[in-house]
Amino acid sequence: MSDRVKNVERIIAQVPFGGTKRRDIERAELHKWSELEIIRVETESGIVGWGETVQHYAWGKVDDTASVIGKTTFETMWDDRLGPGLQMALFDAAGKVAGVPVYRLIGDKCRDCCAMSYWHHDMAPQQYADEAKAAVEFGYVCMKIKMRPWFDVRETIRLISEGTPDDFRVDGDWNEFLNDAGTAIPVLRELESLFPKIKMWEDPIRRDDGAGNRHLRSQVDRPIAHHYQFMQKRDSLELGGVCDGWILNMGMEECMRQGNTCRELNMPLFLQFVGTGLTAALSLHLSAVLKAAQWPTITCHELYEHNMCTERIPIVGGYARVPETPGLGVEFDETALEKYRVKEADHTIPKHLIRVTRPCGTRVDFARTEQMWDFYMAGNQPVDEWGCHTELLGDDGSADFATLHAQASVSPVMAQA
Repeated sequence: MSDRVKNVERIIAQVPFGGTKRRDIERAELHKWSELEIIRVETESGIVGWGETVQHYAWGKVDDTASVIGKTTFETMWDDRLGPGLQMALFDAAGKVAGVPVYRLIGDKCRDCCAMSYWHHDMAPQQYADEAKAAVEFGYVCMKIKMRPWFDVRETIRLISEGTPDDFRVDGDWNEFLNDAGTAIPVLRELESLFPKIKMWEDPIRRDDGAGNRHLRSQVDRPIAHHYQFMQKRDSLELGGVCDGWILNMGMEECMRQGNTCRELNMPLFLQFVGTGLTAALSLHLSAVLKAAQWPTITCHELYEHNMCTERIPIVGGYARVPETPGLGVEFDETALEKYRVKEADHTIPKHLIRVTRPCGTRVDFARTEQMWDFYMAGNQPVDEWGCHTELLGDDGSADFATLHAQASVSPVMAQA
């Protein structure tokens, strides 16, 4: 166990999102998630551990190599300040040094198989329905979707419901867009009555509204989940419960601490990690020991063109088996790394406009998705209206497009169609 870290290598890879997903990812301004920092940790005995950081998403973007050199992996692997990639690589190497899977290093295994959920971000109704069918083919029975006021939420869930088996479930993530309980209650009640496949609501209203969340929870049938780190757990106890469970997406030490608190509160949780197959494997090890991890884990590894492992993690009936071989239990694909390795990631995308058309004919043009969040959160347009349509307009080279794009870059442009 005295095997010390000899070398840490940091490699930038740009792994694009596959197929038709790329255009929607670019519109949603998540295309930078394609940039991965791959971490390779090598010990004095030649054992290699692998990890990854999604540079423009992860909870920690850190460049700290010196603090682990010359120390055993066991001395530093619990330090969340190292960032996800280096921490993941240290756990992978530590498991290989000890000859055990990562879950043996972090706790007692309470399950052999972990529920997994398919995920995609912010799409039109028919595209979401197509993704749901793909999820079923991959072996999933659950899908988390984004509920956005610039798309027809009701139509999205209707199409997903019609195109999937009876046992398929949908979790709806609002990212607080419904603002308050008064707005949220009639919307959620209507959707619950129409679509039995809805099984959970995530962040329907502001997380800091304790009284509003308590009232909302008493008025809807489906469980409500909130991000653990954004809400006081004392509120959940003193107010009689502001949600039914939690979402965790921090470092290993913090996830274990938060997960054990959830167990003491007798409240379920789900893990939400973004990354390729390495990240998905780590989530399985955490789910294996966190008793409160009863809800399906969210990762987006299926979205990438390549999961950076030599094999895909099998999903059977919505569950994946916990790896039993030493370390993370998956084999990193070094050939794929050479394919996607870059000196510097290129995140340039074609100039475009995002046009939202309401059923009443009002049209709003945005230059960036970031504007849409601020615009709707501030109440400039309704957040609870069915029938909205969003389209991506490419630069046609015309003077009209250039003028409209310049105007929308300053402030969203409203017009009546």
